[in-house]
Amino acid sequence: MSAEISALRRAPKVADGHLVLDDYLPYRLSVASNAVSRLIARAYEDRFGLTIPQWRLIAVLAEDGPMTPGAAVARTAMDKVTISRAAQGLIRRRLLAREAHEADGRSHRLALTDEGARLHAEIAPLALAYEAALLSGMTPGEVAAIKLLLGRLEAAAIRLSGDSPAS
Repeated sequence: MSAEISALRRAPKVADGHLVLDDYLPYRLSVASNAVSRLIARAYEDRFGLTIPQWRLIAVLAEDGPMTPGAAVARTAMDKVTISRAAQGLIRRRLLAREAHEADGRSHRLALTDEGARLHAEIAPLALAYEAALLSGMTPGEVAAIKLLLGRLEAAAIRLSGDSPAS
């Protein structure tokens, strides 16, 4: 077993009765996630004028098609306010449209406009290039392991919280 994997498997250290953050997995996940998000956010903001929530909403709608704001909340794990603000900004830029919901007249669906779909098609290859650059120092097996373990961590967190999984 490599030293890196061995270090990941050990329990967080406690120094003088206090948790050592650098050995605490939830902290490390948060720091890593924030670093990756900041890197990518700069690129999307500078080049396309998009926030991370706006890009996530565009990506989900491009992949899954029109959906209600509630479905977008479940799919992205972002809160209602974040989805609403992202949608409003994208609607103002004519990248997103609100459509009537056929089954529920009180609700609406969010859908990409043609311009939004074109923007997605332009950004998606860049997003994949960022992912490739981030993972370039890892073997395919390590990448697969990270994806598997992140899925297991997410499932455990959902199970422990009592929340229902995102659909």
